[in-house]
Amino acid sequence: MDTQDKPFLPAAVIFDMDGLMFDTENLTIPLWEIAGKPFGYNLTRDIVLRMVGISGEKAQQVLLEEFGADFPYDAIRDEFRILVSKEVEKKGVPKKPGLMYLLDRLQAAKIPLGVATSTRSPRAVSMLEKAGILEYFKALTCGEEVTNGKPAPDIFLLAAKKLGQPPASCVGFEDSTAGLMGLHAAGIRSVFIKDVLSPPEEVLATVWHRCNDLSEAAALFGL
Repeated sequence: MDTQDKPFLPAAVIFDMDGLMFDTENLTIPLWEIAGKPFGYNLTRDIVLRMVGISGEKAQQVLLEEFGADFPYDAIRDEFRILVSKEVEKKGVPKKPGLMYLLDRLQAAKIPLGVATSTRSPRAVSMLEKAGILEYFKALTCGEEVTNGKPAPDIFLLAAKKLGQPPASCVGFEDSTAGLMGLHAAGIRSVFIKDVLSPPEEVLATVWHRCNDLSEAAALFGL
């Protein structure tokens, strides 16, 4: 993080969910492989990583291109979701380091918060409730609400609209290449927190700030 910059107090802050607030990528990546085995498919980590941060429709395209048109996406996805639900029920929702610290600082500063996630509404609400943080957010914007998912800017522009603020006055937090590209296209300052993947340098060049974890990001706003 470049501490020489003056703190910028945003009119609103938009958070991605999976891989950013929750350590769900490390939790769920192995579950895709388990879900695929009964159907005779080997969904390796390298394949699953290509689906990080994108919509379900685009994830389906990745798998159809990898395995062919006969790939039973719906059946394997349903099995995957069952496995995820069991893991979350057993272990809880794994929150990323510094999440609660940052949310508390932003709430104390009375900055409205939103979520912009490729995940569909029922699962997003369930995860946020299980993590005990749903009440922090003024607005949720989920995958089914936009025609074009990340890296298109649509979901971020809708999130800013729901929060009642122009994109240029907002800050967005993301961990994925697709998310960072979407924020840049929307004209929203982006903060990158690394998860399982490092975006290409040309994408990182568009980032407003990079932080090691969410608690470190509070200093960007003078909090």
